[in-house]
Amino acid sequence: MFQLKSGVAENRRASTRSNGSGDAHPFVQDRLLTDAGGRREPMLKLQAWLADYWVIGAGFMAASLMAAAPILSLPLPVFLIFLHSPFYMIHQVEEHTGDRFRKFANNHVFGGRDALTVASVLVINLPFVWGINLLALYAAFLWGPTLGLVAPYIMIVNALAHLVTSARLRKYNPGLVTSVLLFMPLSVATIWTIGWTEGLVPHLIGAALAIFLHMAIIAVVAARYRSLVAAS
Repeated sequence: MFQLKSGVAENRRASTRSNGSGDAHPFVQDRLLTDAGGRREPMLKLQAWLADYWVIGAGFMAASLMAAAPILSLPLPVFLIFLHSPFYMIHQVEEHTGDRFRKFANNHVFGGRDALTVASVLVINLPFVWGINLLALYAAFLWGPTLGLVAPYIMIVNALAHLVTSARLRKYNPGLVTSVLLFMPLSVATIWTIGWTEGLVPHLIGAALAIFLHMAIIAVVAARYRSLVAAS
């Protein structure tokens, strides 16, 4: 709890600091625009509130979902897909408490530039991760487990990204521990349990979607990095 509270305070302090490019933090830039135009203030307030509290919310949601898990009556493959949501939220607590993954990526991958923004972290982790896991669960429940395969494949790709980054930089990166202890066992067990009764195609589609979504994120962040380099 102390770490989570510290993360909230750190996020607030981060909103007033400059990034590696020498420009004001995105929240500061947006507030300056808001002062001039007065139109974006409600959205910026929501974004700032989410940045401060979403990790705490993820921790409480993960605990609630895990507490409810024993009373759920679901086929085993669907139940395993259900577990992807709380496991991913636990991973997010390790990864993003104190805004540490964003800081790690910007400092060690992007040369101190603010390539991965606060807004990007929110979009990736809330509508992207939570939304896809929820859609995968409903698809598996309504139409069969193979339609939820994107969830375990996203988990595997994310875990491998953490492992490769750690090996390349020869240091811990935020999210590594839960990638090894939670992501790899759950994703492999889910894929194994769903099996291959409907052939290879559903697995290829799930894996392709997972890779595409990760590549899209990398492309967006890399484009921002190139623009910051060009402007410096």
